[in-house]
Amino acid sequence: MIVIARLAILVGLAGLLPFLAGAAGLFLMPSKSVAILAWFYIYSAGILAFMAGVYWPIALQLENRTYPQSPMVCMLLSQAFFITAGIGLLLQTSHQIALYTVAYLLLYWVDARWMRHYWPSWYLKLRLGLTLTVVVCQIAAGAWFYLVHNA
Repeated sequence: MIVIARLAILVGLAGLLPFLAGAAGLFLMPSKSVAILAWFYIYSAGILAFMAGVYWPIALQLENRTYPQSPMVCMLLSQAFFITAGIGLLLQTSHQIALYTVAYLLLYWVDARWMRHYWPSWYLKLRLGLTLTVVVCQIAAGAWFYLVHNA
């Protein structure tokens, strides 16, 4: 495995720590839940925007249009996820739960369905594991929120 793959795996796994800490913190430190939820969704938005940014350089390299996706599609995908991440920060928590859960699933779906030709096979395997973990954390945060506010 090349060095960049190892680094991507290490950085990807490290990037899960705030998601895991946020989801666990809601259950372990409910008195800090307002701060934890705010932090959790700011981090969710930041990572979603970061992941969306991966499509931008792909669009810039596709001038010859010999790839499965046009540069315009790649650029629009990048911007759609980036804007979604930002808009999510303006929503109430109950809507953030749904938005970020769906957005992370859609981001992986786009990678696996439309962008798979651009990625090495190890990357999609890594992304699947990272995405599932993030989605579980989103669902855990949502479950905590609904348990507390609907009890």
